[in-house]
Order: sequence, then C-alpha cells, then structure tokens
Amino acid sequence: MDTDAMKRLALLCRIDMSEEELETLRAEMEHILGYVEKVSELAPAERALEVGVHHNVMREDGTPRASGMYTEALLSAAPAREGDFIRVKKIL
Repeated sequence: MDTDAMKRLALLCRIDMSEEELETLRAEMEHILGYVEKVSELAPAERALEVGVHHNVMREDGTPRASGMYTEALLSAAPAREGDFIRVKKIL
C-alpha cells in the first residue's frame, strides 16, 4: 500500500494522522498483507470444497421449558426494574 492509500483509509476512518504515523502504519500494513498472502498460498482452494463427514447436529426447535419460568429470578437480579422489564439508561 502506498501513502496515498493510507491517507484515504485514514480519511474514511475519520482518523487524524501525522505523516510519521501514516508511514509507520503503511509499513505495518505491508507486513500484515504479506502474512495474509502467505496464508492464502498455503491454504489450497480445493480444501474449501470438501465437506467431509460433518452433518447437522442441532436439535429440533421446540419449547425446552415453560415460558416465564425464570422471569422473576432474572428481574429480581436486575439493578432497576419497571414492571416486567429491566430499566436501563436512555442512550439517545
């Protein structure tokens, strides 16, 4: 990656970086991309097509326990409660 690409990346991420930081990050990205390239060379594409003996081991959907069985215990452990709901701070 060149420095201009790093500047565009920093702009997209809304990160203000000095020229020294951009150069350091560019060098680090070169190393990271080099490792990714080595890994992709070692992993043959044919292996991705093999399925093997794996099968679906998930259980069927169903109701494992009665609805509301743990509601009161969970609500009593909450720091604040409003009726049958956990009260949380407004974030917007």
